[in-house]
Amino acid sequence: MANEPFFTIEGALYVPTPAARGPWNPNSLHGRVIAGLLGAEIERLHGSPDFIPARLTVDMYRLPDLSPVEVVTTVVRAGNRIRVVDAEFISGGVSAGRATCQLLKRTETPSGKVWKPEPWDAPKPADIDPPTDGRSGMGGMWATRRIAGDFGTVGQKRIWMSEVRELVGGRALTPFVRVAVSADFASPFANAGDNGLEFINSDVTVYLHREPAGEWIGYEVVNHGATDGVAIGECFLYDEDGPIGSAACAALAQRRMPRS
Repeated sequence: MANEPFFTIEGALYVPTPAARGPWNPNSLHGRVIAGLLGAEIERLHGSPDFIPARLTVDMYRLPDLSPVEVVTTVVRAGNRIRVVDAEFISGGVSAGRATCQLLKRTETPSGKVWKPEPWDAPKPADIDPPTDGRSGMGGMWATRRIAGDFGTVGQKRIWMSEVRELVGGRALTPFVRVAVSADFASPFANAGDNGLEFINSDVTVYLHREPAGEWIGYEVVNHGATDGVAIGECFLYDEDGPIGSAACAALAQRRMPRS
């Protein structure tokens, strides 16, 4: 399935390809393609060059199978400075997830100084040797350049990742879609430990103050917490020019189903 898109188009439906399979069940979709398709449809149908998608929140309340998908969008608010759009992910006629996106009007940034974290000191992707561990890219689902830490270890992790395939066949990835389809990575990156990944995320929220330039997005784990089987994870997001925003998730304790 090298470079096969995650979805193909059949009329008004999006048909998942084998590349879209997730890690928890071989007959279900990966969370990242759910979030990615919801974000992509909101941008395609309601985006504007004058607005930035500043927040995308995705709820994933049912693990969808590989049935054809319909995405239904609704404009909640179409203001001059703030727009809010909802979208529903319907798999095989059943609602499996939903998203809300807040789009903010681009304007001039005020001149006052505000505290912010120190600049990210990570090396550029081109300066890092390609990984030898296929797990980081889930067997070719994305390309990675590991900066610090790794799956199966305890400690802060940092990584560059880049999409290697289209989300929807025939539609080039936009900067926002690159973020939307990668954002689910915040959960395994922040919530995996020395026993592997033992949490499945039920949502993901992305905040952006600008869209990424280029193909690579940097993820840096900045928080993890878990009590009574409920976890949260947070990552700062970067491109090669610097910070672009953050991604956060909530997750439940979960065991993988055996593959047949």
